[in-house]
Amino acid sequence: MFESVCGVGVKSVLVTEGDSVTLESALAEIQSNDLIMLRFEPGDILLAKISEKREISYSSDGRLRDRLKLDSQTESLIITDSRITDSGLYKVTTVSSNTRLNKFSLTVYARLPAPVISNSSSVPYCSVVCSVVNVSAASLSWFKGNSLLSSTSVSDLSISLSLPLEIDCLDDSYICVINNPISNETTHLNNTDLCQPCPVQTRNTEITYADPTFHRKPPRKTRAAETDDVVYAGVARR
Repeated sequence: MFESVCGVGVKSVLVTEGDSVTLESALAEIQSNDLIMLRFEPGDILLAKISEKREISYSSDGRLRDRLKLDSQTESLIITDSRITDSGLYKVTTVSSNTRLNKFSLTVYARLPAPVISNSSSVPYCSVVCSVVNVSAASLSWFKGNSLLSSTSVSDLSISLSLPLEIDCLDDSYICVINNPISNETTHLNNTDLCQPCPVQTRNTEITYADPTFHRKPPRKTRAAETDDVVYAGVARR
């Protein structure tokens, strides 16, 4: 995966280690008989030259040897099999006028491993830890659904990260995520060997019982028509 962000005079390009990255060199905008140079800063190190026939010759530096290609249609420069050490500032210039065509800030991020969730202690509640090894410029986080529970991060150093989590019981909504600015890896906490599942919730239903009580209605003294017996019921809830 790679991403390009335009800045003021410098294009920021982000890529995952091992992927190819395209540098829009603007070669199509210059005369075809001009010689092009690709340099690396700091140090203004010459990496390669592109001839008027659009053939690439590498310098003695050798860091991009056999990995720098030229797109025949767009005339953009392509770095294949990108490496962490490729990160830095690149500029494309012409030999005749020393005109700067484009400048790029390339950042190559290490490919992220999937987080590993393991048991952290033998306690009545669920106590686990999520961990990754050898990562840099990344964040490790616990989520419950879409809600962030906790997070930790590392900058440029390549180290191991770990993040504990304690919950009462296991449902299927806890995930551990490792991410950097251009990619992420996710692991779900769904191992019942690590945590006891939450009990199934049951609804309490209110039942109404009726205890019938019978009464005879006393006869009236008038000649009105006889009436049926009436049954009254007392209602009790349990």
